[in-house]
Amino acid sequence: MSGSTGPVDRVSVLEAVTDVGLRHMKLDEFLRAVLARIQELFEVDTASVLLYDAAAEVLTVEASMGMDEEVSHGVTVAMGAGFTGQVAATRAPVILDRVDATTVVSPLLWRRGLRALLGVPLLAGGDLVGVLHVGSLTPRRFTTDDSHLLHLVADRIAQAIQADVNNADRAAATALQRSLLPTRFPAVPGLDFAARYIPGTSMTVGGDWYDVFTLPGDRLGIVIGDVTGHGLAAAVVMGRLRSALRAYALIFDSPADVLAHLHTKVSHFERRSMATVAYGVIDLDTHGLTLSLAGHPPPALALPDRAATLLCVPADIPIGLGLTPPQPRRDTTIALPPGAVLAFYTDGLVERPGQSLDPYLDRMLDNITHDDPAAICTQVTEALLGSDPVRDDVALLVARLTPTA
Repeated sequence: MSGSTGPVDRVSVLEAVTDVGLRHMKLDEFLRAVLARIQELFEVDTASVLLYDAAAEVLTVEASMGMDEEVSHGVTVAMGAGFTGQVAATRAPVILDRVDATTVVSPLLWRRGLRALLGVPLLAGGDLVGVLHVGSLTPRRFTTDDSHLLHLVADRIAQAIQADVNNADRAAATALQRSLLPTRFPAVPGLDFAARYIPGTSMTVGGDWYDVFTLPGDRLGIVIGDVTGHGLAAAVVMGRLRSALRAYALIFDSPADVLAHLHTKVSHFERRSMATVAYGVIDLDTHGLTLSLAGHPPPALALPDRAATLLCVPADIPIGLGLTPPQPRRDTTIALPPGAVLAFYTDGLVERPGQSLDPYLDRMLDNITHDDPAAICTQVTEALLGSDPVRDDVALLVARLTPTA
């Protein structure tokens, strides 16, 4: 590179970042192509993109031109540390005319002999995606015009990265979530099951799940839950909660005790997570259901020759967020005579933004009949969801005790 400090052509920059030929590249190919054009247009010696990991609060070099060892060495920078960390923390451009151990964290930059650096944040929809920075091996004063033009490139890069991450997250979350939902229900004499899981379309996959599993002593565990949030992170937390709940269910007979230990686990290891859970145990000898709710909507119960109603069960606080329960979690026992129908659901089935909950609950109850569980699931989803795409994830689990002849 010449190290020239001549003005950068705005039109050339816009043409470079809106080139149709870039649209169908894979992300790594796209980044290298754009960084190569940045090197040429801005007459710089290095150009690098670092991606931000919000969970770890670090930036990792994803692609680089002129500093390939940054990628191969797995260079990371903590949020707020040094030049790159400052760009990320302030979400504003930073210009350096002195590059040394006092101004940058990565020794690769100042050992390489860089004399000046310009960095801008990568922002998509107000969220920090990463940092883009360029460097010169010769003395140079980057200007505010340089910064503004580099922002144009950064916006294009951020959109491409965010789209790639969203697609990858959604695919991974969908695969994870579906792998954790039961592919078949336990074969239990006298009990029939059916379920529906419908992912929302306006947001990424969430943390809704249901589960049915056998327990020692002729007992059956039945659970439904909803992790706050969406995307891969929510699906991962959902998987952890499902596994932990199963483990506690083998140790503790009381659903309230199971949820109390699940709450302790989540509050300690998943401090930013919260979930609502309904967990019940059916005694297959007595046909009694012992149920505990952690902030979750109460299931519906249709007794023989009676319309469905919501179970009157106290709802204790949700799982997680380090909340301290004001009182011990509670169990409620309900008799399930032959022919009884139970329906567990997540709030996406009955909640609509800005609308009253009652009409949707009434519609759900009207369609929980004494038919077989698969038919009930179809009736309920058709009545509440129709043909319109659902905004939020929906999970519905129906169980029926075989009616007497």
